[in-house]
Amino acid sequence: MISTSHLTQFFIASAVIIIVPGPSVTFAVARAVAWGRTVAILTVLGNSLGTLLLSVVVAVGLGPLITHSKLFSTVLQVMGGCYLLWLGLEAMRHRHAHARAMTQREAVRPSPARVVRQGFTVGVLNPKSLVFFVAVFPHFVTRGHGDVTGQLLLLGLIFSVMAFASDSTWGTIAGTARDWLARSANRLVVMRTVGASVMMTLGLLILVSAFVSA
Repeated sequence: MISTSHLTQFFIASAVIIIVPGPSVTFAVARAVAWGRTVAILTVLGNSLGTLLLSVVVAVGLGPLITHSKLFSTVLQVMGGCYLLWLGLEAMRHRHAHARAMTQREAVRPSPARVVRQGFTVGVLNPKSLVFFVAVFPHFVTRGHGDVTGQLLLLGLIFSVMAFASDSTWGTIAGTARDWLARSANRLVVMRTVGASVMMTLGLLILVSAFVSA
């Protein structure tokens, strides 16, 4: 059983990482700008399913290792923090190209099944979520309070539900304001800039936390 304090901290950390415009949010917004709210919500559904599968794989794979090795958890945090910092730097460097790509659309409206499938692919391959699951999830596990793998699975489920709610909101807002967003790439550049900055900040915070708790 996860302690109340750890669960509260997890909700806060998850909210921060989910709200940040990373690959999942960017893809949902791009779908919304191109095809509207319905396609955006279907994209988020597929994305959330992919995120849930990714969290299950990480939980099952890391649970036994985390249980027996504090050093292993610290190494994961350091690697994850460095990777998230690099992702933020790359997102900042290519923010203009990413903004232009978000306004592009296919010649034909994709089918619902294709939209969900595309969202699932983005979700299961989302590096931001992977880093969070691998480097941050172990920090909220209550050692000695039950099965670690079970705790990780619960955290993954909570994270996926929160991600669906947040990304759906992003998609709905973008779908409603699609014409306003499409008229100026600078508005999308600002969104990418904010996302990149927050990712770099999170990466640094993870590194600091890893070295403090080592």
